[in-house]
Amino acid sequence: MKLLIVRLSSLGDVVHALPIAANARRAGAKVGWVVESAYRELVEGNPDVDEIFFADTRNWRRRPLSPRTYSEMASLFRRLRRFSPHATIDAQGLWKSALLARAAGAPVIGFGTADRRERGSVLLCDRAVKPLAGQHIVDHNLALAEAAGIPIGRHSPDARFLLQRASPEAEAFLAGQTRPFAVYHPGASRPEKTWGEERFAALARLLSADGRMSAVVSWGPGDEERARRMSKLLPQARLLPLLPLSGLARVVAASALFIGGDTGPLHLADALGVPTLALFGPTDPDRNSPARNGPYRSPGSAIRYDSQTGAEEVARKAFEVLAA
Repeated sequence: MKLLIVRLSSLGDVVHALPIAANARRAGAKVGWVVESAYRELVEGNPDVDEIFFADTRNWRRRPLSPRTYSEMASLFRRLRRFSPHATIDAQGLWKSALLARAAGAPVIGFGTADRRERGSVLLCDRAVKPLAGQHIVDHNLALAEAAGIPIGRHSPDARFLLQRASPEAEAFLAGQTRPFAVYHPGASRPEKTWGEERFAALARLLSADGRMSAVVSWGPGDEERARRMSKLLPQARLLPLLPLSGLARVVAASALFIGGDTGPLHLADALGVPTLALFGPTDPDRNSPARNGPYRSPGSAIRYDSQTGAEEVARKAFEVLAA
C-alpha cells in the first residue's frame, strides 16, 4: 500500500501528524508526505517517510501569476501523480491541503465539515471522518489513519530521530550550560497565546531559587522582542541562538523541563519525551484546550491561566510535573 499524507504546517500540527506515518510504516505501507519547506526537518530523515513533496504555498499565493509558480506547481502535481498513492489523508482541512490531496489522484480521506478550518473544502474529500468529541488532535489524526485501513499500534508522536543529526551550534551551547536547566518559551504564533515575559521571568526565578535549576530562553522567528525582554528581566538566563529544528531538539532533549504556551516548540519537546508544562490562556476552549492540544504524553501537564494566575501557582504545577 502507498499512503500520502498532506499536512503542510505548522510545527506543532506536523508533530501531531507524525503517528499517522509511524503506524502506516508499521503496517508495511510506503509513505509520502506533502509539507511546507519551513518544516522539512520533521519529515526529512524521518524513518517512517519514504518520499517528501515540498509545497511552497506561501510564495505561490504571493505570486500567483508568475511562471515560476506555475512551473513549481506543475512539477509537484506530476510527482504526486507518479507516487500514485492508494489513499491520501488530508490532515489539515484547508482548501490548499484538499487541492493538493486531490491532485494525487487517489481517494481523499479528511475531517468532516465541523472539524475543518475551511469547511467548504470538505467537498474535495471522498470520505469525511468525524472524530470523537473531546479527544486530543493526535487521536483525531489517528482516526483518519484508521479510515484508510491502517491499524493503530503507536499513538504518541516521536521526534527523537531529529537527535541523530549533528548540530555543532547546539553542542557548543550545551557545553557552556549549567545543568539541570529549564527551557522557557515566552513566544507564540498569536498574542492571545502568550502568558507574558514578566510572569515567565518571575516563574524562572522561583524555579531557579537556591540554585535548583538554571534557565534558558527559547524563541523563534517573530519572537525576538519577547525573548529580548525576558532576557533583560532575567539576566542570569541564557538566550538560545536561532537554531534549526534539529539543533533546537538537541538542546530541548537535554533539558529537565520545557515550559511554554500552546506552541510548536512545546509539542516538539513532548515528542522528544521531555517533561513539559503547557500554559493555556483565554483562547477558544473548543479548539485550544489542554485536552485537545496539551502535551500528549502527559495529559495532566497543563494549566489554564487567567489574569489572576500568578507565577507561584504555575511554579507549584511545574514542581508537580518534575516530581511525576
